[in-house]
Amino acid sequence: MSDRLTPGVSASLTWVVTERHCTRRGDYDIFSTPNLVHLMEDAAIEALAPYLAEGQGSVGSKVDIAHVAPTLKGGKVTATATVTEVDRRRVAFTVVAEDGNGKIGEGTHERFVIDLDKFAAKLQGLTS
Repeated sequence: MSDRLTPGVSASLTWVVTERHCTRRGDYDIFSTPNLVHLMEDAAIEALAPYLAEGQGSVGSKVDIAHVAPTLKGGKVTATATVTEVDRRRVAFTVVAEDGNGKIGEGTHERFVIDLDKFAAKLQGLTS
C-alpha cells in the first residue's frame, strides 16, 4: 500500500436504482439498506484502489450506517467514501450517500488491506 494514502482521499460512485436494488414497501419499490451498504463499500474500494500495490486487495471489517431517507426505483444515488484514518493495514472512512432530494445515508466503514495470495491460501484451507 502506498504511503500516499492519507486522510482526505475520497471516491464517489453513482448507481441508478433498479429493481434488483429494491425492496417493496406498500406500493413502492425503494432502495434497500443492504444495497446502500454495498454502494458505500464499493465507493471505499474505489478510493483505495489507486493506492494498492500489485497483489493487494482489501476486505471490509466494520460498517456503521444510518439509512435516513428513501429513494424510489429509478432514482440516482451517489455514495462518497472519504479516508479518515490510516493505521498500517487498517483504513477508516466516513461514508455519505445522497440522491436528488439530499442525504439518504451516512456512517463509517473500515477496511483492511490484504495480500491476495495469502488470503486465497487461507480461504483454500477452509474448503478442506
